[in-house]
Amino acid sequence: MHCKLLAPGLILGALFPAMACADPGFFVSASVGQSELSESFDGFDVDDDSTAWRLSAGWRFSDYFALEGGYHNFGRFEEEFDIDGAPVRVSLKADGFMLGGVGSLPVGERVDIFGRAGAFFWDGDADLNGVTRATPEDGNLYFGLGVRFGLSERFSITGDGSRYDLDGTTGTVFSLGAELRF
Repeated sequence: MHCKLLAPGLILGALFPAMACADPGFFVSASVGQSELSESFDGFDVDDDSTAWRLSAGWRFSDYFALEGGYHNFGRFEEEFDIDGAPVRVSLKADGFMLGGVGSLPVGERVDIFGRAGAFFWDGDADLNGVTRATPEDGNLYFGLGVRFGLSERFSITGDGSRYDLDGTTGTVFSLGAELRF
């Protein structure tokens, strides 16, 4: 796990010169979107999507780099199976805290594309017919790409796609959000 956290640290160190270029600024953001999960659990193949949401805050060091931390909830993934005439309901969920960096590239006066990467510290629940079968938790990497459109100097709307490694399971989230700079 220590090697997984080393890569974001090296990236942050390489970007340090860009952090001193512009006026600093605090920001908060919120987004909502769709999460997708395709996972086999106790022999049941769960392929479902759910509503996900994220709240984050951070410090923008320049127009090109920021650090962010926040909370991400993937929602609940449920599927029902018929085993010899008996219904079996499988339910999976995950949420956790993220800490990472955001690199931005302005492509117009009000538009920039951004990439984010960091560590996601999560826990989950896996239930069969309402009985908890597993409560995994771990820290893994995430990364994503998006676009930000500034409606004013302080307010932007965003759209992004992110992938989260959840201990061998990949969670994909597509979301729309808003960002407020102070």
